[in-house]
Amino acid sequence: MKTPSLPVLTLEHFSAPHRPGPDYYIERLEDHRARFPAVSLPHAHSFYLLLYVTQGQGTHTIDLVTYELRPGGLYFLVPGQAHSWVLSPDAQGYILFFSAAFYQRQYPADRLASYPFFDPAQAPVLYLPPAESTLRGLFARVFEENTTPAANHDEVVGAYVYLLLELAGRSYVQEPDRHATSHGLQQVRAFSQLLDAHFRTEKTVRFYADRLAMTANHLNALCRRVVNQTASDLIHERVITEAQRRLVHSADTVSQVADALGFEDPSYFTRYFKKYVGQTPEAFRQHQPTR
Repeated sequence: MKTPSLPVLTLEHFSAPHRPGPDYYIERLEDHRARFPAVSLPHAHSFYLLLYVTQGQGTHTIDLVTYELRPGGLYFLVPGQAHSWVLSPDAQGYILFFSAAFYQRQYPADRLASYPFFDPAQAPVLYLPPAESTLRGLFARVFEENTTPAANHDEVVGAYVYLLLELAGRSYVQEPDRHATSHGLQQVRAFSQLLDAHFRTEKTVRFYADRLAMTANHLNALCRRVVNQTASDLIHERVITEAQRRLVHSADTVSQVADALGFEDPSYFTRYFKKYVGQTPEAFRQHQPTR
């Protein structure tokens, strides 16, 4: 269970040495712990995390539940979960962070929510054979792509992340975790599922709060405590992420994108988009790489 006093780190806390950016981060485990020694202490994240261990041993504590850390161990965290670790000096592997928005630019949000290792009722760890090479190779490819970016860089990294999750899902055997997750985290996840289902037509905190039998103020405060963003922030982020995806990956006009997202007035959609992105939908689309 995560306590409110724990720091909630965002992707902006981690400046990748090869390619700074707010959407994802990858580093060798040994280099990551050297650059950020404080991450061994309990803290939470506002993003998804994968930790893959190739050498060494120790423990990894997630929401106060301690799991063995060993070669072939792959550990999964969702936004809002707290964790800490104790690593042997020779520990090696990869650590990968990515935002929900990064995944959702290319792949459906409901797919991200469907992976069993992100289910609060399941254990957030997959123990693979120490000599396993497929997933290890994919982490290495993401790291290589990050150090020497080329054309369509984000799309390639996104595809590797998708493959990592899909192949991990194949190997994962679902067994109910005997440890209950925090009630607050479960409520935020319930809000996230409602948001994915209704964000195109419902953009008020009150709508989601009513569905969850709580006040809008309580939902905002709960989200801020668990993932360091208000419910309102998360609604706007989900709408903007879908708008960006459609502008980049479809030939829809701005008016068609606005209509698909429930905006009756295209000019209001343009003002809304510019408020959160800093440029109009047309300018955003024009600045994307040619595909």
